[in-house]
Amino acid sequence: MPELKLPEVGGQAVIEGVMMKGPAAYAISVRKTDGTIETKVVPHIAWTKRHFLLGLPFVRGVVILAESMVIGIRSLNFSANLSLEAEGEKISKGEFAFSFLISILFSIGLFIALPAFFFNALRSSPLPVICLNLIEGSIRIFIFVGFLLVLSCFKDLHRVFEYHGAEHKTIYLFHEVKDKDKLNVADAQIHSTLHASCGTSFLLIVLVVSILVFSFLGRPTWIMRIFLKLSLMPVVAGISYEIIRIARRDNAPLWARILVTPGKWLQLITTKQPSNDQVEVAIEALKHVV
Repeated sequence: MPELKLPEVGGQAVIEGVMMKGPAAYAISVRKTDGTIETKVVPHIAWTKRHFLLGLPFVRGVVILAESMVIGIRSLNFSANLSLEAEGEKISKGEFAFSFLISILFSIGLFIALPAFFFNALRSSPLPVICLNLIEGSIRIFIFVGFLLVLSCFKDLHRVFEYHGAEHKTIYLFHEVKDKDKLNVADAQIHSTLHASCGTSFLLIVLVVSILVFSFLGRPTWIMRIFLKLSLMPVVAGISYEIIRIARRDNAPLWARILVTPGKWLQLITTKQPSNDQVEVAIEALKHVV
């Protein structure tokens, strides 16, 4: 009998819940204030499956990243409004869009403009360009890790990190039992909260790959460097995604496993040990998409 091919699944932690994405839909399960679980299922075919050009190597990484952002925003909006339901409040689409815009501008300033400022301060030095990029990249990684550590100190975000751990445990169990009806909290809790395909690992790979890609920019001015870096982000994302794809194979080469290992260490910040109730929510979401 041929081996059962499991559908690809992925997920994201949201406010008091988990979003799980399967081949034909994504589901958002949220624990309400009364203790019940509410699930929203949205039919969805991956963008890379809609046209062969979108699924080409190095193109698919950018497409999947954009798709993940869209689904992630919609899932966060749903979970946020559900958590405010008991208080009779609701976040409008305009308010959510404004918040997202502010967060994007903040990210550009913190992770692109600020490190580029340090590069600009050193660009007239005799150091080789690759050394300047290593310095800038190290500063960017330091800022990124510090930012995650600060976030983990907030109680609400700590709970999101717990749901992140629940998401990973549930996906591990699904690949082990190969049957959604065999998913249960006790068996899921045995598994690790760290996963090679996690978005945290992807972001760290992006930071590392950007050091090499941005080395080809030479020594432009601060403003020009920011513009060029933003323009090259699709290239960086495309390369990073292919590395993640290679690393998550069962027979992944040693270099790929080594490259994603720091990303797993970083997940010690972005994933926490979930409670049984939180794992139950993740299982509920996964059952609706496989």
